[in-house]
Amino acid sequence: MPVIALKIDVDTYRGTREGVPNLVGILKKHQAGATFLFSLGKDHTGWALKRAFRPGFFQKVSRTSVVEHYGFKTLMYGVFLPGPDIGQCRKEMHLVRDQGFECGIHTWDHVLWQDAVRYKDAAWTQRQMQQAEQRFRDIFGYAAPTHGAAGWQMNGDAFRQLDSAGMQYASDGRALLNDDGSLRNPATGPYRLSVDGKTMQCLQMPTTLPTLDELLGRDIGDKQITTANIAAHILSLTATPRDHVFTLHAELEGQKLAPIFEQLLSGWKAQGYDCVSMEHYFKQIADQDFPTKPLMWDSVPGRSGELIAVN
Repeated sequence: MPVIALKIDVDTYRGTREGVPNLVGILKKHQAGATFLFSLGKDHTGWALKRAFRPGFFQKVSRTSVVEHYGFKTLMYGVFLPGPDIGQCRKEMHLVRDQGFECGIHTWDHVLWQDAVRYKDAAWTQRQMQQAEQRFRDIFGYAAPTHGAAGWQMNGDAFRQLDSAGMQYASDGRALLNDDGSLRNPATGPYRLSVDGKTMQCLQMPTTLPTLDELLGRDIGDKQITTANIAAHILSLTATPRDHVFTLHAELEGQKLAPIFEQLLSGWKAQGYDCVSMEHYFKQIADQDFPTKPLMWDSVPGRSGELIAVN
């Protein structure tokens, strides 16, 4: 049975408080597994306003109704309002653990990491990651088993830190996609990453499908992707059985876009997929041989800027 590993990025305080419990309920209803990746420091979402100068930023904002999905208050954190400490949402995080879902690290400070890590040195990178690792231990009582980078942004030192932390698998990058969201290379999947000539031990399991916010509002072929047809479009991308990693967000699929996520879960079940955690996926493939790929940056349709990518 092919699998779709569900990787849930939890970016904000509101997403943790509201979106996470909603997603737990949806996943239990559909008997699906998933991995929740938590932001663990303060919510500084408002700092992202400086991205307004990036090419394609306003186009994405207009397509995806950022204020509607994230809330005006969230967009003020770190600018006009102090950023709340997401790590204080222990009740919601413990709910995820106690309901049997895998928990891992997304980041310490989401916006800071996403906007800065590519250009930072080893000391800065290790400090950010070690803060997240320690907070995770404080909350859950054990070391984080996995990691999924904020905004799919990393640097060589960050990948080395994953090995230092003893993580066997992570999902920090993206498979390159065609304009319609299909895989540019249909064979793309888990791989070993080579950084400065050294092969990392932590297996990378890249996201292989487009996210909802990358598709909504775009014209693809002869149609515009809307909330009415986006589930059908993604299901068309999974019609041919193969393993996938799908990234969703507590702020989107955990709130206003929850009905679309439920359509996907039902559709994937009908297509013969098993929706699982990253841990489940890793255990299923751990004995395979994997290609080694170099550290690479590229872009994906519907998202501004470059990110960690593999072809």
